[in-house]
Amino acid sequence: MSRRKRKPTAVRPGIVLGLLRELRVAAQDERPIVVAGAPSLASVLRRELSAGGDPRAVREGPVAGASALVYVLAGPPGKAEVSDLREAHRARVPIVCIAVGVTLDDGPIPYVLATHVLEVPPGRGFPVEHIAGAIARRLGEAATPLAARLPALREPVCAHLIEAFARKNALVGAAVFIPGADMPVMTVNQMRLVMRLASAHGFDPEPERALELAGVAGAGLGLRAVGRALIGQVPVAGWALRAALGYTGTRAVGEAAVRYFAARG
Repeated sequence: MSRRKRKPTAVRPGIVLGLLRELRVAAQDERPIVVAGAPSLASVLRRELSAGGDPRAVREGPVAGASALVYVLAGPPGKAEVSDLREAHRARVPIVCIAVGVTLDDGPIPYVLATHVLEVPPGRGFPVEHIAGAIARRLGEAATPLAARLPALREPVCAHLIEAFARKNALVGAAVFIPGADMPVMTVNQMRLVMRLASAHGFDPEPERALELAGVAGAGLGLRAVGRALIGQVPVAGWALRAALGYTGTRAVGEAAVRYFAARG
């Protein structure tokens, strides 16, 4: 008996609608970033982060109801600074610390992990792109609504989303050993990525976004066909090839989506 060929797994309409609902809820998140700490420096950083965007998305305080706290230290933390950081920690507000002229060699900063501290040399101005990247890494997908409101965050947030989803799909490709089972998962991840990128560029998660998702599904099925052909040639290292295809394919989809939404915007 001849085996029947499997047809490519189609993405169900329910999955698309679920993604749209997820992004619609996320887009309603209007929590701002609080920039506090050394008064004069914090004022400058608030102005630079909000440049060209919604000034309500960056404010001075209080920390309650904020999406993140960006805290500027101009010296070793004293009682007032420790109290501010403790308040954010207790409120479960993610913290990014900008240490101007302070290094971790001077001692740990209370309530802030070393990986969430960005050291800045004094007198050189704020590296806004690096600070925006630190915020993107700290918040992950939760930074998407902020990117829609703050152009200074948009590029770093999109770059982080692309890298994070590409790594997810690399893990899926390496870990899933049932033939064909990895591609539906990868395709849904790519759809989620495209929707996040659309939202980061200020596009509302409406039904017309399904057109972009359909393009991702088509790209995913094309990648699946390429992967099957290549894996047939190197079956022993198939897991590594699937991981590489998951990573590079997702990066390609994300970068193309950024160009598309930036041009439309």
